[in-house]
Amino acid sequence: MASIFSRIIAGEIPSYKVAEDEAHYAFLDINPLHEGHTLVVPKREVDYIFDLEDDEYAALQLFAKRVAAAVRNSVPCKRIATAVIGLEVPHAHIHLVPIDTEGDMDFRKDKKDVAPERMVAIAAAIASNFE
Repeated sequence: MASIFSRIIAGEIPSYKVAEDEAHYAFLDINPLHEGHTLVVPKREVDYIFDLEDDEYAALQLFAKRVAAAVRNSVPCKRIATAVIGLEVPHAHIHLVPIDTEGDMDFRKDKKDVAPERMVAIAAAIASNFE
């Protein structure tokens, strides 16, 4: 059975897409720690990020770097933090989280409730800054 991320990539489930290339897909997390919290995934479904082939892993990180630059240019923050946890969805992914303090990266905190129209605006801003 396809993961929820594979279903998002296939267009079966809607997402707030911010970037895409032939091998990767990036979209806003619907349960964000901060506005602009983005998930970056390989299109090929692999459960554990370190099971990716070396070239796939490197390409995913480079794609995430480009997405992070777009997020940083779109959302007020000091830095873009990254996390790879991988327990919540069996599909490799990188969290890109805009932060101002280290405490902003606490996944135990309550998630932000961001209105759909604001999510659309954030996704459009990030997409317009993606190079």
